[in-house]
Amino acid sequence: MTFLLIVIIAVALLLIGIPIFVVITGLTLYLFFSSQIDISAIIIEMHRMATTPVLVAIPLFTFAGYLLSESGAPKRLIRLSNALLGWLPGGLSVIALVTCAVFTALTGATGLTIIALGGILLPAMKRGRYSENFSLGLLTTSGTLGLLFPPSLPLIIYAIVAKVRIDHLFIAGILPGILLVVLLSAFSVYRSVRTDVPKTIFQFNEVGIAIRESLWELPLPLVVLGGIYSGYFAVSEAAAITAVYVLLAEVVVYRDIRLSQLPAIMKKSMVLVGGILIILGAAMGLTNYLIDAEIPMQLLDFFKAHIENPLLFLVVLNIFLLAVGCTMGIFSALVVVVPLFTPLAEAYGIDPIHLGIIFLANLEIGASIPPLGINLFIASMRFDKPVLQLYVASLPFIAILLLALAIITYLPWLSLALIG
Repeated sequence: MTFLLIVIIAVALLLIGIPIFVVITGLTLYLFFSSQIDISAIIIEMHRMATTPVLVAIPLFTFAGYLLSESGAPKRLIRLSNALLGWLPGGLSVIALVTCAVFTALTGATGLTIIALGGILLPAMKRGRYSENFSLGLLTTSGTLGLLFPPSLPLIIYAIVAKVRIDHLFIAGILPGILLVVLLSAFSVYRSVRTDVPKTIFQFNEVGIAIRESLWELPLPLVVLGGIYSGYFAVSEAAAITAVYVLLAEVVVYRDIRLSQLPAIMKKSMVLVGGILIILGAAMGLTNYLIDAEIPMQLLDFFKAHIENPLLFLVVLNIFLLAVGCTMGIFSALVVVVPLFTPLAEAYGIDPIHLGIIFLANLEIGASIPPLGINLFIASMRFDKPVLQLYVASLPFIAILLLALAIITYLPWLSLALIG
């Protein structure tokens, strides 16, 4: 009962705006002190996390993502997508989805896609005679689209917390991520045909120009994935190569970024990384206490007493994770919730890699779910629109995403087929 009261107080503190790392650290220190456990255990856990070899991938991938967001890469990506897909019915909406997914995968930062691409894509969709609500809904729900694609930061965080292989998780997210994009694209094409949105004419010379413009950025996914799965380098090495490659491409080749701008970009990217690492370190200490107090085992006993069917367990898990994704940041949710549910999922026979994709898909969708989804508020500020309008505009897209979530959840093959 006392533990439940402490949790309620912690949630209340989060709701009034206290930083999550402060709440988690305070909660952890109190629990260790009240249980008469030496608090040096927290420092030991932080040291263990800091010496994890793959941890270096987080700042390197983040820096590369911020370089891309500050350069002309988004415009080049949109132009290439338009040249290849603009002739399709609803081609511009498909372009927006593909561009947002790729950009989110590369930056890994929740909401940065809306900020970086929203100002380009929303005016373009309005000029293309898409309705305002349709455009707003698409761009809002696309703010976290692509988190299942490597080298997304949440994939790395989940792998560290759940202690699973990052390369397996990278490849497991590809088919589910494609499913999300394809279903949203199919819905967008259907809506565009219904509203008679005009198409553009396919031009070979425009495709050639767009490819030449993006020639240095197109190999990037192949560099990351090809190097990892061919065994030439590890994930941390792939992150270093990606950062150097993007730095040379954007600063030396394209010259979109001046050397004088690099310190400011480094600062912005490392502020995000610092926040992630502080939350991760604080949450690891809390996780240690929960495991020592056998909280996961008590949860397991509770679930097994009330839920026997693994399919029903997955329903409950999805509802819970959608609520978490709506109310908490993705990074915070991963480090706090994953350690509680991985033993439960294992007891119900759910593959830990498949569980990771379910987790991330839920949190990705939850970020756009009313009333508290973070994407809704970021989009409201970016597009200067009432948040209630964004609630309504997002609902059809959320329905499609929930359908995709059901397929991802109950078809493990989709996550595990490529692993072999």
